[in-house]
Amino acid sequence: MSGKPERFGAAWPLGPGVELLIQDANGVAALNKPAGVLSHPNEAKDRPRCLFTAHYDAASECYQWTAPTSTNTLDGARRGGTGEVAASRVWLLNRLDSATSGVILVATDEVLAGEIRAGFKRKEVTKVYQALVFGHPAKPVEIWRDLLAVVKKGGQIRAAAGVGHVPAESRVRVIRARHGAGAMALIQLEPRTGRSHQLRVQCARRHLPIVGDQTYGDFGRNREFAKRTGLKRLFLHSLETRFSYEWKNRTFSFAAKAPLPAEFVSEL
Repeated sequence: MSGKPERFGAAWPLGPGVELLIQDANGVAALNKPAGVLSHPNEAKDRPRCLFTAHYDAASECYQWTAPTSTNTLDGARRGGTGEVAASRVWLLNRLDSATSGVILVATDEVLAGEIRAGFKRKEVTKVYQALVFGHPAKPVEIWRDLLAVVKKGGQIRAAAGVGHVPAESRVRVIRARHGAGAMALIQLEPRTGRSHQLRVQCARRHLPIVGDQTYGDFGRNREFAKRTGLKRLFLHSLETRFSYEWKNRTFSFAAKAPLPAEFVSEL
């Protein structure tokens, strides 16, 4: 694993506040996505607030753009004959809700992207999140198991726990807590399944709504918190992602971590 070289990704049209965390020699890269930035555009008008401010091919889950010939050809570029680099491409490997910040992965090779996406489906990728919640868990470490109902309608996803048949499991650990009146906790969540809105729904079901959750959260406490602190984001952060993958008859390990935003602990 190498650090961040000067040229890798230097010409990428990264979205607002998006940072390159790390990349490896095969073109797998981790980005730090701020809250409010979309993993990919749903409509053309979304482009200015996406992971890349570039055209997105939904069929191949790939961003693409053109760039000057000085662009590092490690970034998935194909040289054309007109003095430009044609079809510079980056494939999206996973997604985060727009309101969630932290680690998100891309790759510059289509075949490799397919291999790593398959690893996600086989649950071979370790994902670690941290969340600020109202209240605090009864135990310092727990395993949460639920059956979810997930409905996708009109471009929106909604999930509910305890009323469906889709299994969801997460390991939960308390990092820091404030007890008494106005109790809050910073918790670490390691989902062992990858269901839509899984962590947000599992927290809400246990009366530990994530601060700032506008869909499953406690709206009254959200308003009071925002008024008191001036902070209106969803307090869910993709802290770390790690996995191994096979490529060209070799095994590679990849790990990336996005620093926890300071506001997650300012109230504890």
